[in-house]
Amino acid sequence: MERLSSFLDSPITELKEPLVLVVPKGRGLSAISDELSKKGLLSWPKLYVAYAQASSQTSIFAGEYLIYPGSSLKNILKILTDGDVVKYKLTIPEGLRSRDFLDLLARQPKLSHQLNGLSDAEIIATLGGKISQFEGAFFPDTYLYSKGDSDIEILQLAHDAMNRTLKEEWEQRAPDLPYRSSYEALILASIIEKEASSTSEKKNIAAVFVNRLKKGMRLQADPTVIYGLGDKYQGNITRRHLKKATPYNTYVIKGLPPTPIALPGRDSIYAALHPLKTDALYFVAKGDGSHFFSASLDEHLNAVKQYQLNRKSDYHSNP
Repeated sequence: MERLSSFLDSPITELKEPLVLVVPKGRGLSAISDELSKKGLLSWPKLYVAYAQASSQTSIFAGEYLIYPGSSLKNILKILTDGDVVKYKLTIPEGLRSRDFLDLLARQPKLSHQLNGLSDAEIIATLGGKISQFEGAFFPDTYLYSKGDSDIEILQLAHDAMNRTLKEEWEQRAPDLPYRSSYEALILASIIEKEASSTSEKKNIAAVFVNRLKKGMRLQADPTVIYGLGDKYQGNITRRHLKKATPYNTYVIKGLPPTPIALPGRDSIYAALHPLKTDALYFVAKGDGSHFFSASLDEHLNAVKQYQLNRKSDYHSNP
């Protein structure tokens, strides 16, 4: 009995550095014991299995495990039966487009890739989501996954998180907003996400767009023009771009574009649903990462002349 206790509880002296142990789905403890034996870490694999059976510790979770020096056989068994698999982080930045999100998923080597070749419509159908359009359907956040998880699982988590977040924020929205649905609020939130240089200005920017919508004015938001141009956009917006008719060119169309243009975070969604109460109808980048807001066209044109036409050498639109 003392020998068995030493066999199970003593640190494995042969384990000199961390060991990555991959357990495929369907692999049982006998196969794992044989693998540990081949690695020189387990002298009596059958005894190990017998102990696990006697102690009702035979339900092994598939996944990738990290075994550290100093671990005992009893430690390893607990890790395997607890499913204490290695977790990886995937951060989806706010303002990313949905297709860029897919590209990011495709670059995760530990994921099982099942989305390759699927169209936007096919992906939405696979998710069974309430948002009919692919763009803007996923919440930017940090997600944890383990080896063998599928890209569809991550996408589903992000989709569910967006639905949940939008529902929560919509239910607490301010009164007298010009949206017919939470989806329209999501569209504007995505524009705010791309326009705002800092969180502190999001509600100000939201106020401008909400005021414009209420007055029937065109939004004239550059990020919507850029989105509508797609791969044709090469870094600079020209007058020709502003006049080009696309469903997303808010210099040409009235109201909101047909879909979001990016993945907005909670701050942008909140701003779209709680704009500041101001008379502002215009804003222009000041070149230090902030914006100047105006209620009249004359004031706006003067601001454009001050901040845009006479740019300093250190001008930048983001902080």
